[in-house]
Amino acid sequence: MDQKLARIKNSAFHEFLNKYVELCNPAKVFVCTDSPEDIQYIRNSAIKNKEEARLAVEGHTVHFDGFNDQARDKKMTKYLLAKDVNLGPEINAMDREDGILEIHDLLKNIMEGRELYVKFFCLGPVDSIFSIYCVQLTDSAYVGHSGDLLYRPGYEEFCKLGSYEHFFKFVHSQGELIEAGLGLQVSKNIEKRRVYIDLQDKIIYSANTQYGGNTIGLKKLSMRLAINRASKEGWLTEHMFVMGVHGPGKGRVSYFTGAFPSMCGKTSTAMVEGETIVGDDIAYLRKIDGKIRAVNVEKGMFGIIEGINPADDILQWKALQNPGEVIISNVLVTEAGEAYWNGKDGASPKKGVNYSGDWFQGKKDKDGNPITPSHKNARFTAALKALDNVDPKLDCPEGVEIKGIIYGGRDSDTWAPVEEAFDWVHGIIAKGASLESETTAAILGKEGVRVFNPMSNLDFLSISIGRYIEDNLNFAAGLDTPPRIFSVNYFLKDKDGEFLNHKNDKRVWLKWMELRVHGEVDAIKTPTGFIPEYQDLKKLFKETFNKDYLEEDYDKQFAARVPENLAKIDRLIKIYKERVLDTPQIVFKILEEVRQNILNV
Repeated sequence: MDQKLARIKNSAFHEFLNKYVELCNPAKVFVCTDSPEDIQYIRNSAIKNKEEARLAVEGHTVHFDGFNDQARDKKMTKYLLAKDVNLGPEINAMDREDGILEIHDLLKNIMEGRELYVKFFCLGPVDSIFSIYCVQLTDSAYVGHSGDLLYRPGYEEFCKLGSYEHFFKFVHSQGELIEAGLGLQVSKNIEKRRVYIDLQDKIIYSANTQYGGNTIGLKKLSMRLAINRASKEGWLTEHMFVMGVHGPGKGRVSYFTGAFPSMCGKTSTAMVEGETIVGDDIAYLRKIDGKIRAVNVEKGMFGIIEGINPADDILQWKALQNPGEVIISNVLVTEAGEAYWNGKDGASPKKGVNYSGDWFQGKKDKDGNPITPSHKNARFTAALKALDNVDPKLDCPEGVEIKGIIYGGRDSDTWAPVEEAFDWVHGIIAKGASLESETTAAILGKEGVRVFNPMSNLDFLSISIGRYIEDNLNFAAGLDTPPRIFSVNYFLKDKDGEFLNHKNDKRVWLKWMELRVHGEVDAIKTPTGFIPEYQDLKKLFKETFNKDYLEEDYDKQFAARVPENLAKIDRLIKIYKERVLDTPQIVFKILEEVRQNILNV
């Protein structure tokens, strides 16, 4: 260990490591250099420590989180802020001094008798203007193993840091453990689960939890640190996929980013048949030589596994059937060592083992609720290179040039299936900052409640909402030609509650957007934006699906929805007046202009 650490000459790193080794008091410290031997040691430790168990498919393992530890803990994820800092009522925060005292008390001796793993990573491609270097201290080999699949290695980069101090830091402990199904160990003291974000010292603290969203520091936790940094430095950190849409002719690929709230089609869009994926979750965007360029922060995916089957998700399905390094969490394991998840192809097993222990059909929890074979938030962790459609520019240090930005939500009655904004300012305000998504009965028990979620980033903002909107508006300054901004909606319904679109129609909407960014199709100007002409969509449906697209379907899908659009504007103005402390006045100006456009038709 001493030789590994001696190569790192950065005093800030050594002070950080020494402080938390002393506080957490592990029995042993393992420094991972990203050599094949060290990475294999982490994998083996995950099995040895009973955090993962091998499955029948070679290279696949299963991990269980505790019964009530299978999602991000929004309530106990807090920013630690000085008394004079107020990010607004939508941001969950507490006094910094109180928070540090509390988390340090929880971390004191928490790793006693266990091994601490020191892991180094890079957010974004290595040796790039986008690179942010990170160190994670964790007593979970599962967290370390997940990081190896999701992020680029960073040990050699830390050896080159010199005196640089602006790296991100993460401290995580599972806390006391108890046994779950298959003998796997899970966090016991869930009532003491804490995820605290210290923006001042750029440290994420996480204790008494195993779920990846609370513990894999470089995922949504580092995103919060990066949003704050980006705001100060003039770039953007966004909750966006990055994908390549292939145009007509030979070799043309146009890159788009897209922000969608959960369950609104984000991953299915990034993985659409015939296109290529750069990333499915988080993007850094910078202005370089008059263009917006973007990178995927990650090199892997921590995806929801529920519903993946060979009919609807062939690319992900293949990755989950083939030998290779994959971690699958919170699913059912059969006697044959096979993973079963809700919605998988084939009949559900009658029994098996999952996070609740021995499972059988009809099993219920202590409150009498049915326990399904897998959790609705069950996940899989894999490198993107396991997918057949990974884009060749995944690791390009300069990123990819962005031609279009897409905002999408779950909306049964208002937004058209696809629409282009009038310009950058209209797009940021009337599309991105106006994003809402309807809840589903299956998740929250009450269907159709519209949740405000600007740019699909509300949960992760570490700056005020008003400042975040200003950052997006200002980002177009100095660009040769800003990317075009679009909205999409895959969830329009008729008066009988039937969907007006097929879920695969998104392939056509993407093709239309690709043609628009090159000026190769015209559009119809409406009060809310530009919509496709029928003949263009008819041609694209024939080329894409060999399917006739009826004009009566077009008329229903792209009809002017006057009452619904006016109601949406009223909702947004009320939100920005009452829930956002620092709304830029241009937000109200643009929304009022849209209202007048609608009324003047």
